[in-house]
Amino acid sequence: MGCMKSSRWWNVLAPHSVNGMISFLGLGRMGAPMARRLVAAGHEVTVWNRTPRTVEGAVSAATAAEAVAKADLVITMLTGPAAVREVLTAAAPELRPGALVVEMSTIGPEAVTGLRDLLPPGVGLVDAPVLGSVGPAADGTLTVLAGGDAGDLARCREVLEVFGRVRESGGPGSGAALKLAVMSALVPAQVLLAENLAHAAAAGVDTGTLLDVLGGTPLASLVERVRPVVENGPQPTAYSLGLAAKDLGLAGHGTLAAAAEELLLGAVSAGLGDQDLTAVFGYVTAGRTGSAGVRKVNPASVPATNGYYSHATRTGDLLFVSGQVALDEEGRVVGEGDMTRQSEYVMEMLARILADQGCSFDDVTHIRTFLTDMSRLREYGEVRGRHITGEPPASTTVEVSRLFMPGLMIEIEVVAAIPAAR
Repeated sequence: MGCMKSSRWWNVLAPHSVNGMISFLGLGRMGAPMARRLVAAGHEVTVWNRTPRTVEGAVSAATAAEAVAKADLVITMLTGPAAVREVLTAAAPELRPGALVVEMSTIGPEAVTGLRDLLPPGVGLVDAPVLGSVGPAADGTLTVLAGGDAGDLARCREVLEVFGRVRESGGPGSGAALKLAVMSALVPAQVLLAENLAHAAAAGVDTGTLLDVLGGTPLASLVERVRPVVENGPQPTAYSLGLAAKDLGLAGHGTLAAAAEELLLGAVSAGLGDQDLTAVFGYVTAGRTGSAGVRKVNPASVPATNGYYSHATRTGDLLFVSGQVALDEEGRVVGEGDMTRQSEYVMEMLARILADQGCSFDDVTHIRTFLTDMSRLREYGEVRGRHITGEPPASTTVEVSRLFMPGLMIEIEVVAAIPAAR
């Protein structure tokens, strides 16, 4: 007995290395090749994924708790803060005293602090998100941004070097903060280049020539990343557009990054979330030529439609709002016989839809009103004047014999230009 060491005792004797079993949680596009590298490096690896997957040479666990039960080192590579917290909440009771958790997802420093509070006493935590995509994950050329206590970093450094170059950034949370800072520069730069190419093409500039010229500037590496999608169309997903939008949302960014995030969210709504970030070039170009993906807008703050239309549609920086009428959540007429009450209700619904997209009545370019009785125009006009102040938009008002439901007296639709920063 005196010459035998359990994994727990090994952690006490040799705090500067991890030689026991490694648990790898999350086998997505990045996680699977990273886990394979650990196996190839000779480590004993147990893997787990929400949707059961396997890695040749690794043991597959049925649950996250089972995967970590015998592990000296636990690595998480998941989609975001909520997923990491959910998985580690389930696994935490089975973590061994002296185990070390290395969180390699992109979750931000606040979420890292929350994980520290979640883990049992005696379990270490390192935040080590990575720079690079699927290719570098497979060939071990990622950049690992590692933050944590010096002793914990020393224990896992040799393992992290399996994935690529390790850049120690400071204390707990510093790796997560550095990752967001880097992405807040890289992702908006790519979106900016996409918009630049689209504007230039609209102005008659040859895209190939522009890329050649930009390739001789400090933007050369970015140009080479996007050239294949510009010349050959969609590329295999390495870093998804949806994850890029998520990363910017975590960053607490400035104006330029906020605009980039909004554009990416529009692309996600158009169904491009699982495509590579470079798909933003096609999305932006389509927007400049009038064939952009259309985003359907149905705010929860407005009574649901009957399923045959959306309250609004958005394409590029234009918002088209369907005709709004005075119907409540139950489909009953509000203020029957009362033009002022119906007008107020309709204007309030329009305001909510505009606000959902970052607009107000000041951004309305055209308003079209349908009245069943033009003699009551003054009542409507007084209400409208309280909502639309200052220089008025273009306007059309017509009388109709009836609207689609008895008792409705007014219907209003608008078009708005969404401010660029939104």
